[in-house]
Amino acid sequence: MNKEFKMRPSKVLNKLKNGGVALCTKMNLSDPRAVEIAAMSGIDCVWTCQEHVGNDYRVIQEQILAAKAYDCDLLCRVPKGSYSDYIRPLELDATGIMIPHVMSLQEAKDIVKTTRFHPVGRRPLDGGNADGKYCQVPLKDYLEQANRERFVILQIEDPEPLDELDAIAALDGYDMLFFGPGDFSHSIGDPGNFANPLVQETRKRIAETAIKHGKIAGTVGSLANYKELVDMGYRFINIGADVCALTAAYAEIVRTVSGIDVQSTKSIYGK
Repeated sequence: MNKEFKMRPSKVLNKLKNGGVALCTKMNLSDPRAVEIAAMSGIDCVWTCQEHVGNDYRVIQEQILAAKAYDCDLLCRVPKGSYSDYIRPLELDATGIMIPHVMSLQEAKDIVKTTRFHPVGRRPLDGGNADGKYCQVPLKDYLEQANRERFVILQIEDPEPLDELDAIAALDGYDMLFFGPGDFSHSIGDPGNFANPLVQETRKRIAETAIKHGKIAGTVGSLANYKELVDMGYRFINIGADVCALTAAYAEIVRTVSGIDVQSTKSIYGK
């Protein structure tokens, strides 16, 4: 008897449906072992990137497999491009995609059309890849499960879409509005100043607007402002990155060793 295959359920979406806050961390390194270590920690989602990092699809595939081994979702921020750039990570079985710098309601509509299956959109249909268990998920089940268990994120990180923010948030067919404070501060001419009143106002506005229209509010944060973001309404929060963790760990080793008073080793070398 043939086994009935289903798509892997999203850990992030399940946690959010049950009232939790999903925790994510970012990967700048391409090594799937870095993803595996993060997934082993129990984190809900690992964020890999094709916008700023030169990850090819072989790398993305290996990172997805490393995450899934520990029931961890993998989010891929895709490059701005054609529909193929958007759907290929999904067909490799990424649990979600994030489209950066969404600039308008029309762009948001186009994204939904190309990333969601019938009856929501017109995403090109295959089913013969990892997400559809290589044609072993029945077609109708595949369409329904892909629309339900895979999340699409629209990243708001510029002032241009704010005039249409309410209409974008109300649009059916995507899951999350994600505020990017770094590029937003850059776009308003105050790079890196997250204390800028417009950054703070927009962060709050995006959370409120997402919630108003039944969408998830997502952003980047830190251990210092995690509770503040949760209180604001954010339910998907990225904290840290692999490169930051490694930098902090090695810097701490050097600082600690430098502060330890040890006997001189000059005599060992005869000097």
